[in-house]
Amino acid sequence: MRKSPRFLSLAFASALLASGCGGESPDTQLAADESAAGTTTGALACSTRITYGDRWIRPSNHPAQYDIAADLVTWDGTCINEGPNSYAVLSNGWRPYFTGNNACVIALDTDCAAQSCGTRITYGASWIHPANHPAQHDDAGGRVFWDRGCTNQSPNSYTVLSNEWAPYFNGSNACALSFRYTGCGGLYVNPVVPVDCADPGVIHDGTQYVAACTSGGAADAFPLRTSRDLVNWTYAGVIFPSARKPTWATGDYWAPEIHKVGTRYIAYYTARHTNGKLSIGAATSTSALGPFTDLGRPLVHDTGMGMIDATFFRDTAGTPYLVWKADGNAVGQPTPIYGQQLSADGLSLVGTRRTLITNNLGWEGGVVEAPWVVARGGYYYLFYSGNAYYNSTYAVGVARASSPLGPYTKLSAPILRTGGGWTGPGHNSVVTGPGGDTYMVYHAWNSAHTARVMLVDAITWPNGWPAVPEGPSNGSRPMP
Repeated sequence: MRKSPRFLSLAFASALLASGCGGESPDTQLAADESAAGTTTGALACSTRITYGDRWIRPSNHPAQYDIAADLVTWDGTCINEGPNSYAVLSNGWRPYFTGNNACVIALDTDCAAQSCGTRITYGASWIHPANHPAQHDDAGGRVFWDRGCTNQSPNSYTVLSNEWAPYFNGSNACALSFRYTGCGGLYVNPVVPVDCADPGVIHDGTQYVAACTSGGAADAFPLRTSRDLVNWTYAGVIFPSARKPTWATGDYWAPEIHKVGTRYIAYYTARHTNGKLSIGAATSTSALGPFTDLGRPLVHDTGMGMIDATFFRDTAGTPYLVWKADGNAVGQPTPIYGQQLSADGLSLVGTRRTLITNNLGWEGGVVEAPWVVARGGYYYLFYSGNAYYNSTYAVGVARASSPLGPYTKLSAPILRTGGGWTGPGHNSVVTGPGGDTYMVYHAWNSAHTARVMLVDAITWPNGWPAVPEGPSNGSRPMP
């Protein structure tokens, strides 16, 4: 009788055996596990965390999406179809099953040996091998993923992976791939915040990621959350408890962002002035989590036009800037996005205001808003959202310039739009993930259209422009 590696807990062993992964009856196999281990509570010399993709057929009484096994566990990437489902055979004999054919996605992370993040893509039997490529798989450094799309090109079909590889397959709708991730930290599935968290402003404060979200008319303004990995978020209070709300504002607390300016943090935000105009405020703190002290007046206020959606960035010389939107769509006018230099303390505007972009592309409809600026490779990239936030027309576009205040040149089409079961993705932040890659954090409507939940997807940079391959995602992805 085969003896499987020890489990860290009998609960995990029982759950796996109930799924048929162990190959023996539960009672017999548990006896073997205990015999092999001597104890199930002692420290293990090394272990492997096995994280299963979202199509994994979860055993009963097994709430976790992973198992932890003693010793090194490997998988060659082969996915075996069995009727309507498929399964993988791991090196310890476990056989996790997945719903659908060619549906195996597994992440293996071990402390038994040094690992760097890598992806094995194993192709189905209909894959058209390139010349001098006898293997049925390819190995790639870093994270590679797929949205399960398949494009027919008679008489064959092909798909495009996140790294722009385009494998071809014999026959129509024949795309079949499985994915093994090693050393990438596991898997996640959107949304990462499943409750309303519109307009997420996200930064890294040197220790953790901090997200602030729109609160509208709630008693406490701008909920805060923290995360170490961009996926698992913990509530961390608010920017303005009800007793500390700014006295110049009456409501509509929108689009907060917290940025480090000098030795302190500034929360830039939108609220409605007592005269009825939406305005941009600022509040300071020694910590990204507060407490925050409001400036006591709007930072940007115009009696003739609402001003909203402020973001902060520094140019490559260290000069600070504020970028924001004029709310022209509320009064039937265009919606310029402005940029202007800030004082060194980030609390007053200096220099001359410039118009960076306006809504002049068809897909943008009557709105461009929600700017976020990133300096990269000699360019400043202005991410923005366009069209109607409340429906499927909302999307993310991008423009770039060689100077912080432009002139900016737009891509003609959005880089992120409705798809994958998500409606109206937009109002994004751009951050560097724990593994060093670039990620977009943004909101989209849930399927019930009752909340704008928070999603995270990778950004790539082909040909000098950002892209969000296979986004918005609705399946398993490697952790950031």
